[in-house]
Amino acid sequence: MITFETIVRFLRPGFSYGGVMRQRPGRKIPRRTRRSAANRFFGRVRRSAAGGILGRVRLGQAGHSPRLRRWALAVVLLGVILVPYPTLGAASVPPAFTCRAGCHAGSMPNMVSWAAPLSGSWQVDPGLSGTVPASGLAYVSVGDGIAAVGAGLTVTGYSSQTGALRWRARLTGFGAGAAIVSVRTWPGVITAGVSYQGSGATRGSKRTEVVLASSDGAPMGRYPAAAFGGAVAASAAYTVIVGATAVTSYDNATGHVRWQRPTGQVAQAWRTDGSSLYVADSAGGFVGSAPVTALRRIDLSTGTELLVRPLEGQSFPGTLSAAFDGVVLFSSAAGVTAYSGSTGATLWTIGGAVSEGTDPLARLIYLTQGSSLIGVDPQTGRIKTTASGSAGGGSAGIYVVRAGIALGLDQGASGDAWAYDLAVQRVTLASAGLPWPHYFVDLGGIGGSADPASDQVMIAACSKLAPTSPPQPTPSAPATSTAPSTPAAPAASTAPAASTPSPGVSPSAAASAGQGCLRPVLVALNL
Repeated sequence: MITFETIVRFLRPGFSYGGVMRQRPGRKIPRRTRRSAANRFFGRVRRSAAGGILGRVRLGQAGHSPRLRRWALAVVLLGVILVPYPTLGAASVPPAFTCRAGCHAGSMPNMVSWAAPLSGSWQVDPGLSGTVPASGLAYVSVGDGIAAVGAGLTVTGYSSQTGALRWRARLTGFGAGAAIVSVRTWPGVITAGVSYQGSGATRGSKRTEVVLASSDGAPMGRYPAAAFGGAVAASAAYTVIVGATAVTSYDNATGHVRWQRPTGQVAQAWRTDGSSLYVADSAGGFVGSAPVTALRRIDLSTGTELLVRPLEGQSFPGTLSAAFDGVVLFSSAAGVTAYSGSTGATLWTIGGAVSEGTDPLARLIYLTQGSSLIGVDPQTGRIKTTASGSAGGGSAGIYVVRAGIALGLDQGASGDAWAYDLAVQRVTLASAGLPWPHYFVDLGGIGGSADPASDQVMIAACSKLAPTSPPQPTPSAPATSTAPSTPAAPAASTAPAASTPSPGVSPSAAASAGQGCLRPVLVALNL
């Protein structure tokens, strides 16, 4: 610690309070004596300044004067002692999301609610993929008391409160190559989108939406859907499907059409906002570059449609990227612009921003702007919360925000989950020991890892790796071969040995690309 006497000793070697009264061991210097010594010291400083010592200072001369260097450093040291430093408060913007496993340890509450084994063959991949099925992809949705996992053609239902296995349903009636590409949870039902290749006159990629009862996985219906459409609303009574050329509501009991609204000759981009569905009206569809000249706002309960056109200009610039709280967002290279979902009026614009998602519990839209994550009011665009920085090292960063708490995941064998409170700008929850975490997403923004109505998030992890297969020797060429001899490429088995896990290996061992997982688990996290 730098003290006043330290500065004095630096300025005048040999000086000490003992110049006034030599301190003996165990004897305390009186306060009045210390004050007198300080007054005499600063008096010398003032007299020296008056005499011109400081007045003769010129830029570049300090290097030639040892005495002057002492005075300059003394000023700095006094600043260290006397100048108060600002503290980090709610209004400051400290680096965020950089806290890794080492600083999460301690007495923080654990985020893990439960873990349940996953069925089927899974593997671990390096990087962001983490724990994934050995073939194809898996999809997860949580809500209404159920966590549903879809992989291959099997849907498995778990209790979202306890992780107990509720049921497992195999989807039948599909040909080779068919696979689940979406799972979404609704009150009373689960919908699973199955992609497959058509034949004959219906060649090309097709999709059928299968409706299952969330209580026991029993089939309730199946309806044609767009490749990137599917169920956008459902209940035990009906299911609303985005198809290639229309939005249709079906009666689950009879399969009959309740109502239908045409959307054009090509598949369009769409977004949901509560009980409303916004469908873009663009000549090129969602894969084209044609401008969006209007939005179809469709009530998901009644089918009532409102055509919304931009009040300024002939089209909405950019692409439809989000809809929330009666506001629609269009994203372009210039940034994000918000429009009223009822009138088409421009509400606000934030340049250089990218839409990241919404926080239904806090009623905020989240954008990234540069290296910052900002939460804005949907109606006004006012920034309500900001956190700067990005996850470094092997961290994948922020995945979802619920009630102002952001979920971060550190990737790899030493996977960590951590909850970052955007209001207080610090990590408040953490869970270590989640090897190769995987976060599930849904391209339509419906379903996926996070429950929109609560703080529960589902991820996959691997608690035990499978042993790697021993390298196989490369067979030598037959001795009777008459082909010209050519240098052979080095066999894979002759490569330098890597860190290879053995049977029963712990998750901390390095995983090679596509290494099998003996114990894949579905993990429920509470933010």
